[in-house]
Amino acid sequence: MNVSFLKRFKGLILKYLGKGFRFIIIAGGGKVCRVYQRAAAKVVELPDEDMDWLGIHATRLNAHLLRTIFRKEAYPVILDDPHKPIKNNWKVLIAAGWRPGWSTDYISVLLAKRFKTSEIIDAGNIPFVYNKDLQKYKNAYPIKKISWKNYRKLIGSRWIPGLAAPIDPIAAKLAQKLNLRALIVKGTEINNFDKILAGKKFKGTIIEP
Repeated sequence: MNVSFLKRFKGLILKYLGKGFRFIIIAGGGKVCRVYQRAAAKVVELPDEDMDWLGIHATRLNAHLLRTIFRKEAYPVILDDPHKPIKNNWKVLIAAGWRPGWSTDYISVLLAKRFKTSEIIDAGNIPFVYNKDLQKYKNAYPIKKISWKNYRKLIGSRWIPGLAAPIDPIAAKLAQKLNLRALIVKGTEINNFDKILAGKKFKGTIIEP
């Protein structure tokens, strides 16, 4: 557990809450998800739906950690359904996985639609969209700007649990339909995150209509 990152992340969010910002933070499954999925797969052959449910519950555990860290600032109920009714007096909303068939990227897009925002930030474990899977191809190169049409050609159209794509195919399809803009950055690079929120030039990929 990267406690130092969590402290710095909280500090960044508090800084911008003080400037009048509001945040919707969607927790991914991360390492917890992968550990459980790999362990289960070594014991029994798992259908995709069960793999997804393990991932969903991992996101809910991570979301509860975030809600605990932002106990004073966060809405008291985690959004485990993007359509769940909530009061409008929130400063920080914490959301998690909902149903099988997609990743929490799709939840981000659904919440962007619900709350009428035109941009999402995907803060994962890679700093850019690459032309190939960075874990498999050492000659993969970063792409700084790409359209949804070309991005979707890169990643394909099928969702597979654990798919190595910054934004999953189901989310990308809806994001393109909604004309959203997505920023892909490495989540642990807090100074870079700060630049985005300050409206400055940042390191990452822009996916746009």
